[in-house]
Amino acid sequence: MPANDTLRVHVPLTVRKRGGRPRILPPRDIEASDPPPGQHPPVLRAISRAWAWRQRMERGEVTTIADLAAEEGLSDRYVSRLLRLAWLAPNVLERLVVRREPCVIRLFELCFVACLPWDEQLVRVFD
Repeated sequence: MPANDTLRVHVPLTVRKRGGRPRILPPRDIEASDPPPGQHPPVLRAISRAWAWRQRMERGEVTTIADLAAEEGLSDRYVSRLLRLAWLAPNVLERLVVRREPCVIRLFELCFVACLPWDEQLVRVFD
């Protein structure tokens, strides 16, 4: 192929990591619509871990939080705090996991909201 027939295309995009995943950003002078807000991956991961741990405890694979923490290589305090997410209200879980609505509180605070009555949880998580 002759050199004068070469076509070179330059697309000025930037690749940045967000939440451990690469994201392509457009140039600053171009307005890009933001993607619809979604659930933060660590929240989904924490809920799934809590449910898996709860099921293991209910099946009798582990008997105490200390045993579970030792198997996972985590602290007892962290496991007991995260395990509370397995008792979130069903409507809160549906909005977080199925609809992927973002919550207005951090994951740390969400763990403590799980101890509240179910009708209060919805207000605290999304309002």
